[in-house]
Amino acid sequence: MVQSVIDVDERVDRVINIVKAKFGLKNKSEAVTMITNSYEQYELEPELRPEFVAEVRESEKEKGIPFKNIQELRRIVERA
Repeated sequence: MVQSVIDVDERVDRVINIVKAKFGLKNKSEAVTMITNSYEQYELEPELRPEFVAEVRESEKEKGIPFKNIQELRRIVERA
């Protein structure tokens, strides 16, 4: 486990204490871990499901529709 010394203002310290109390955590380290895990889950890119990755890889193998310009593409799309 890595140990870090961080400086936080009073407001951030209060938020950490609220999270600690709300979820019955033993210490502030657990509260910070919970906050960062929550951030990771909702704000960072989530991991993709293996089924979705396989589906995307399969679709990459499909051939596209050739067209010379945007007008030709519009005609093709409008007929579909």
